[in-house]
Amino acid sequence: MSPHVLVLGGTTEARELAAELTARPGVRVTTSLAGRVTRPGAVAGDVRIGGFGGAEGLADWLREQRVDAVVDATHPFAETITTNARLAATATGLPLVVLRRPGWRPGPRDRWHPVPSLDAAADLLPSLGRRVFLTTGRLGLAAFAHLPELHFFVRSVEPPEPPMPRDLRVLLARGPFTVAGETALLREHRIDVLVTKDSGAAATAAKLTAARDLALPVVVVRRPPLPEGLPTAPDVAGALDLLDRLGPHRP
Repeated sequence: MSPHVLVLGGTTEARELAAELTARPGVRVTTSLAGRVTRPGAVAGDVRIGGFGGAEGLADWLREQRVDAVVDATHPFAETITTNARLAATATGLPLVVLRRPGWRPGPRDRWHPVPSLDAAADLLPSLGRRVFLTTGRLGLAAFAHLPELHFFVRSVEPPEPPMPRDLRVLLARGPFTVAGETALLREHRIDVLVTKDSGAAATAAKLTAARDLALPVVVVRRPPLPEGLPTAPDVAGALDLLDRLGPHRP
């Protein structure tokens, strides 16, 4: 029987991994997307939209679909999905590989303020500036809704929903972005401070360079830690190598 790999996706790396796996003879690939983006990019292989109903629901689906291996290639902040994947893999005895791109690292001229959460970022903002470029996505804006004295520019792929800050302008855009474009945006809107999550994505890293060049403070929300003991790869090649080694059904 052909090996079946479930890729928990939503990232560029997940799409690249699905393409690599489907190119292998006899491998069946299903990519699961949460469905939060209405127009996701093209994905090779089969695509499943929506949640599983927690760890138990995911374990049931893995058994029903005769899955042989699972790759968690979700966003670094998709903490719940990662936890459910670990529990479901343990319950079914399937190998689980985590594909996580490396996080960003500050340089000598960066003015970074690392914080553990969006709430902590909101607490810090009033001391850093009044005009905020918020690039943490459309989810989680409620953490900043209690700051009416600040003016927010929010960039996201999809329109945000309440609760959100009262003084808000939404910029709908999808990366990759250029340093020149990000610099022009920061200058045009007279941004005082940038807020971002440590996604580590190259497509959205230009804003950090622009903020550095303009000597702007950057509030960086740290990633939640991965559960201990999970086989983890920083890129697609590493994830493929782990899948080849972990078996028993080698994709």
